[in-house]
Amino acid sequence: MPQWLQWSLIALGVVAIVVLLVFITRRASQLREHRRQQARQRAFQAERRQNMVESIRILAMAIEENQVEYSEACLRIKGLLDHVAPDLLEQTPYQVFLEIHDSIQHMPTHRARQQTDSHFVRKMDEERFALEKQHADAIRRAATAIRHHNFD
Repeated sequence: MPQWLQWSLIALGVVAIVVLLVFITRRASQLREHRRQQARQRAFQAERRQNMVESIRILAMAIEENQVEYSEACLRIKGLLDHVAPDLLEQTPYQVFLEIHDSIQHMPTHRARQQTDSHFVRKMDEERFALEKQHADAIRRAATAIRHHNFD
């Protein structure tokens, strides 16, 4: 084999090694960045979940201390539980949150409520208050239970 061919093959091998080293280095860097992003995402999700659990407990405490309308608290707790622990909504005593939600979800809120006829709003409020009164004990029991529930 001529010497120039040997040197050409050696040079080609060195170039191939350099190209592979650059490729491997870039891939390793991308992998490290991907792992960092995943760790940040997991930390964000864990913090978000913890904030939702804390909100559930605060709402439950507000129910226990009669600081919030039961129907509003049930709507909010149900919405938070959908993200944190949706299976709880099918268990006793927590299913009252789902029952109240399903019973009043058709009622307008916020801006839609303001734009609705006042007679109709009054009628819906009467319906909502009757529902709250009917389920008051179950809502308080569920609030106490969920406040002490271990979400981990």
